[in-house]
Amino acid sequence: MTMPQRMVPLLEQYDFARKRLADRLAGPVVNSGNGTDVPVGPMTDDEYLWEPVAGCWSVRRHADGPGSRATLLVGAGDWGRDTAPAPHPVPPPFTTLAWRLCHLTEMLALRADHTGGTRSLTRDDFEVAGDAASALAAFEAAADAWRKVLVDTDDAALDTVGHSAYPYGSDPENPFIDIVWWVNQELLHHGAEIALLRDLHHYRAGWSSTP
Repeated sequence: MTMPQRMVPLLEQYDFARKRLADRLAGPVVNSGNGTDVPVGPMTDDEYLWEPVAGCWSVRRHADGPGSRATLLVGAGDWGRDTAPAPHPVPPPFTTLAWRLCHLTEMLALRADHTGGTRSLTRDDFEVAGDAASALAAFEAAADAWRKVLVDTDDAALDTVGHSAYPYGSDPENPFIDIVWWVNQELLHHGAEIALLRDLHHYRAGWSSTP
């Protein structure tokens, strides 16, 4: 199948943002944006779970219960992600790197399923990672699954309202091309947040050449 021409720049943007985030998390280098490779060490469990301020939302063991202002831990397995039903707390709780990466991974995995898979997975089916290595592996698997959806999408599907049946967004009411755009901006803005949290964690102990 020939990829629709209007999908090409969106896929290129997705691939760029995905690689930049993966490199920023795992190293050994990340492109600075001007063609220079900056050394980057792999994310540690301490960074992954670091709570830079009081009252963070994060990922926690189900046995320990939710954190401050959260009412439940969502996710399968031993770990869950802090959340609360709408209306959400105001001001919004600060979220850790673990929370943001798991949220992003969950979104990619579930959207892939609700577009090209079983169309049945819920947040309760998503296995939340409790350590950095597992979180990185889960992100790569989810990013691959979403990319396959993009590559397999034909021109008619891009205009189809509800082509993605993802139940935690506006997908059932929007043409699929709008959802593709939205996922790209989610990847870009959460990737930037995650990169900043890595920098802040590193500066706490003094900068080195391999954050």
